[in-house]
Amino acid sequence: MRGWTSLSPAWRQALPALAFALLAVLLLYRETAVAMVMIWHRSETYAHAFVVPPIAMWLIWRKRDLLFALSPKPSLWFAAPVLGFVALWFLGELVSANSITQLALVGMLVFVVPTVLGWPLARVIAFPLGFLFFAVPIGEFMTPYLMEWTADFTVTALRISGIPVYREGQDFVIPSGNWSVVEACSGIRYLMASVMVGTLFAYLNFHSLKKRWVFVAVSFLLPVLANWFRAYFIVMLGHYSGNKLAVGADHLVYGWVFFGIIMLAMFMVGARWSDPEPESEAIVRTPAAESLPLLAQAWPILALLSLLGLAPVALQQLDARNGKAPVQLSLPDLARQGWELESAVNPPWLPSYSNASADLQASWRKIGADGKPRQVALYVAYYRDQSYSSKLISSNNELTRSQDRDWVSVKQGRGELALQEMTLPLRWAELRGHGPVLGSADLGFEPRLTVKYLFWVDGQLTSSDAKAKLYGAFKQLKGRGDDAAAVFVSAVQAQEGETEAILDEFLRDNWADLAKMLSEARESAHNGLAAR
Repeated sequence: MRGWTSLSPAWRQALPALAFALLAVLLLYRETAVAMVMIWHRSETYAHAFVVPPIAMWLIWRKRDLLFALSPKPSLWFAAPVLGFVALWFLGELVSANSITQLALVGMLVFVVPTVLGWPLARVIAFPLGFLFFAVPIGEFMTPYLMEWTADFTVTALRISGIPVYREGQDFVIPSGNWSVVEACSGIRYLMASVMVGTLFAYLNFHSLKKRWVFVAVSFLLPVLANWFRAYFIVMLGHYSGNKLAVGADHLVYGWVFFGIIMLAMFMVGARWSDPEPESEAIVRTPAAESLPLLAQAWPILALLSLLGLAPVALQQLDARNGKAPVQLSLPDLARQGWELESAVNPPWLPSYSNASADLQASWRKIGADGKPRQVALYVAYYRDQSYSSKLISSNNELTRSQDRDWVSVKQGRGELALQEMTLPLRWAELRGHGPVLGSADLGFEPRLTVKYLFWVDGQLTSSDAKAKLYGAFKQLKGRGDDAAAVFVSAVQAQEGETEAILDEFLRDNWADLAKMLSEARESAHNGLAAR
């Protein structure tokens, strides 16, 4: 092991500079770093991230002889990607997106290394540096797709096995009982762990780039396929055991055992094709850089730190400029279009949108030209001064929660509704409920709702999560604040196609009044702040 005095003068200056730059990043962006560790702690999906930094440090330590044979020299060319990640962090903070800010933080830490030490040294440890990105808790956006694919495969396999299946959404019924594909069945945990460990295995056991990429691809595809068969086998086990096995928490245990066997088999096959250990890499020493005065060595680091400090300072200035004010939503008067407010009636369903700055819910009734009543429920969730715990676009905001079985989403889609002067971009969903609800007396004990909704961001309309985030960031940069809302209209289904027509009629009649209500809430805050 090398002693401090045995290091070259260039290394004795570079190591403190690197440590100082890395600590500066963690200090300036400490809230992001703490939030990332908290996600590791509370989410089983990302618990593997705790071992990522130690593994990366061990991989770097293995290369220490090669590193110390080279002479470090700062390279400000790599300040450009650092600045890019600073900008990405700033954008992530504007839209309160954990995944973006945490990805940016790790990117800063990674690219600080070649900035301070230079590319020749960073190239030696490129994989360990890249491996740090596995610490970013990102990937849950794949969960709905994985759930859908798992349900598709399970239902298809059951039918091929001769078992009749009735499916609706992620729920399906077979003669022996009811089953549902929930988040825990998506296989996202298996996938995250498999890709991380598979990538590490490929790096350590293969020297061919082609072999490495093939093994990483296998480590991605295999857990997905394994999860499909796991779900199928669990349903079959429950079916043939009279629902005595694999119907409770034990099916999760069976899943992990099955996953462990699959991973063991993957590594055994990978070991069979692993490359032999190469001969010790020849250490070519580069001439030691002339020891420069301390100030001459320090200025690149000071320039880098000034770039790192731009985003937090700019964010504080923007927050001060946008200001804060309470939200006031006023119930719109829709009587001129023939819609009568039913103030004593609560909507039968509300979306799971949490921590809104203000919300509004009501039901209206109108007698149509055919003499039949039309009843529509409205819910508005309005957000201002958004944060990580209170924001419009969040993984916690859903139409229904999987653990809440009162309402289950069975169909979803997108569409548009043409008005006189504009087009509303809409999402729609069909929900199935349990138990009688308002207006469903003739529908038995499993009523259904049709829901249509969209996002309003300071006058901009969209049905896209990503566009809502971008609109919000743009409005904040303009000094308009981050006011945004989700607007839902719903109606109990009567007969095919009729409910959708009722919702369309309600939106055509009343969207101008609803938009006016939202704009007035926004402008009252804007005018109040301007008057201060």
